[in-house]
Amino acid sequence: MDTNTSQISAVVGIGHTDWVEDYRRVRNGEKPHDSYGYAALAFKRALEDAGLTRDDVDGLIVGPTTAYERMGEILNIDPRWGGQADAVQSVFQAVMAIKSGLAEVVALVYGNDQRSAAVQYGGPQAMGGGAFLSYVYHSPWGLTSQGALYALMFQRYKELHGVTDRDLGQVAVGQRQWANLNPNAIMHGKPLSMEDYLAVKYIAEPLRMNDYCLINDGGVALIVMEASRARKLSDKAVMIHGLGRSDLNRNATSLGPRLVDFYLPAQQGAAQQVYAAAGIGPEDVDALMVYDSFSPHILFALEGFGYCRPGEAGRFIAENGIGVGGKLPVNTHGGHLSESYMQGWSHQIEAVRQARGGLGKRQVPDCRYVQYVSDVAGKAMSIIYGR
Repeated sequence: MDTNTSQISAVVGIGHTDWVEDYRRVRNGEKPHDSYGYAALAFKRALEDAGLTRDDVDGLIVGPTTAYERMGEILNIDPRWGGQADAVQSVFQAVMAIKSGLAEVVALVYGNDQRSAAVQYGGPQAMGGGAFLSYVYHSPWGLTSQGALYALMFQRYKELHGVTDRDLGQVAVGQRQWANLNPNAIMHGKPLSMEDYLAVKYIAEPLRMNDYCLINDGGVALIVMEASRARKLSDKAVMIHGLGRSDLNRNATSLGPRLVDFYLPAQQGAAQQVYAAAGIGPEDVDALMVYDSFSPHILFALEGFGYCRPGEAGRFIAENGIGVGGKLPVNTHGGHLSESYMQGWSHQIEAVRQARGGLGKRQVPDCRYVQYVSDVAGKAMSIIYGR
């Protein structure tokens, strides 16, 4: 498959809502917006960032928390192409639409009022859109929590490779370091030491509270444009250099791909594609963004995408560092654990910001390539962003 996208598409605009302020307001019993309101505000800010108007947009992809038709109505646009997808797949779909000539300027829009709406991601009333998510199949036995699934994964990984809780704690501690440099992060100003991390009781052993993502309201939007037009529009355009994807569906509902392989074969397949498309390798990546609903994602991603060998992620982090001052900056916004849980969407705008530069103390020096990776429900996917 030809996944070389470097001359096809670029991100020209990014926007998001006020996660910190809205988190405070929701905790005080207010409801600033519903999912559509958050998405609309993020869309407005992304257009302003790009220097475009809504009339320039001819493609629309919305997150799975909102309806495509209703979102188009609220934004007052009539796209000639569009649909619904999660964060990483929305970027893939936008690139493919631009490459095939179906659209030139695609808005990717996401809004979620999950905290104020008291959405449950585990327990007897667990959401999940029905029975298509693997953990919902296990509800008769009480296993409806994604946290419990990742606890099972990490427990087996620990026993196979001799990894410790302290090794995993490096993830939460490192990402909190980045969050403390990010005024948009909900956990900004709340330091986390290794001692702090280890002192917290388990939620689902061996995962502690700081291994879990935040739950908050908010919205994110990106504007993706045909590359030659993007270069003429703005010197802030960030190119999409490569895409990669590989899925594991066999035995998915038995949790086999998670518990046996930690998604490694799918990650390796996606890695081969994305690096070939971009013409780089992991050694060329300046910053790594990893979907991190739970902290073990980071360990699995480092191994699956070639930053270290299987079983060596804990040692790799200890020797190289992923936090502030580390050799491989990971989730420089604080990630889902410490910035905002926008289900992968906020990682895309952080990748764009790092590639643009100008983030002060949070800026990765000489940042040219930023990789995003995710391994949600057996879909291993990756994007290479860059100047």
